Amino acid sequence: MDLSTEDAKLVTLARATRARVGAAQGAAVRDADGRTYAAATVDLPSLKISALQVCVAMAVASGSSGLGAAVLLGEDAELVDSDQAALSDFGGAGVTVHLGDPRGTISNSTQT
Repeated sequence: MDLSTEDAKLVTLARATRARVGAAQGAAVRDADGRTYAAATVDLPSLKISALQVCVAMAVASGSSGLGAAVLLGEDAELVDSDQAALSDFGGAGVTVHLGDPRGTISNSTQT
């Protein structure tokens, strides 16, 4: 699947972040201003949050005004309802989401 240069950068960030911490999933988002945020799944006894939700939280906490695109990588890279809700709540309709395996091979793209 051909990606824009900007979306390919998100794949690289998500892949590196996931690999660095050995998490189930890695994600990256680009906000409306072009800034990028990358994160991995958090799975602690007291805190469980998906990689995409961490990215959205980082963008919100940084004062971003919305999202342009997102990437989610992992063995089970699937846009679950809670991730879809976080992306839609903050990014609105039309956020492109690329889903792929841990190596960064994108298998599916969709929009919120």
